[in-house]
Amino acid sequence: MNPNYPARRARLLRDLKKSEIDSLIISGLANVRYLTGFTGDSSWLFLNSTNCVLLSDTRYETQLADECPGLDVEIRDSGSTINDLAAKVVAGARSKRVGFEADHTTVAVHATLSGKLTTAALVATSGLVERLREVKDKWELEQIRAAIEYAQRGIGVVRSSLRSDQTETEIRYLLEAAMRSFGATGTGFEPIVGVGPTAALPHAHAGMRLVAEHPVLLIDWGASTKSGYRSDLTRVFITGKPTKQMELVYKTVLAAQQAAIKAIRPGVKCADVDKVARSLIERAGFGKFFGHGLGHGFG
Repeated sequence: MNPNYPARRARLLRDLKKSEIDSLIISGLANVRYLTGFTGDSSWLFLNSTNCVLLSDTRYETQLADECPGLDVEIRDSGSTINDLAAKVVAGARSKRVGFEADHTTVAVHATLSGKLTTAALVATSGLVERLREVKDKWELEQIRAAIEYAQRGIGVVRSSLRSDQTETEIRYLLEAAMRSFGATGTGFEPIVGVGPTAALPHAHAGMRLVAEHPVLLIDWGASTKSGYRSDLTRVFITGKPTKQMELVYKTVLAAQQAAIKAIRPGVKCADVDKVARSLIERAGFGKFFGHGLGHGFG
């Protein structure tokens, strides 16, 4: 099974018809990849009811032919910019109201492009492609499951070889190497490996603390696939004798997680699931330490 890029673009076009724009320039890298399969950078997609053109440069000619067969491509020369090329394509398509991705366009790019479009107006849009990406198709779910499998197999290697004299950094690199050996193309993000006090930092960087320095070891990690999809998992290891407070906190968080999972079902709002976990943690007296959301999307 492969992703159906034409079907994705067709869904986006249906949404465009409901808007006040006749064309859209997609510049967010993840969005361009979602709609075309192109894995390079510095490239935009121009889309309307009659045109679908990927704007790129000479570095990617061979890659574009391989990754995006059948897709119209415009290659800029070394003396022009992607703004020049976009203005040319917009003029050729006779577009009047061109949407741009406000979340992925700098003020400088907007000003430059606006100055080059003499017959069309730029209109800010937000979330048009992201809303399509919220609902994963069967192929995407397979990619996410593969990313989870790489991560789980990697942590299995770490668990089986865990020693008291290992540092956070050693564990991080062991985990990364293990996931790659099982097929991952890399990490989903910089792995968080925290011993003791470091584990309390939500986005901690692995350092030189030894496993032996504290009975709690937290690992927050994920793997990425060739297709670009990622996983995100967290595990807490008790490597020594925990205090009563540690046991209470661990059991509280575990109970909150289990209650939240039980509350998840089709049609339930994320905020309601958050409330289930949050109320349990608050009743245990730890509410002031739960300042973030319950979870987040991934993929």
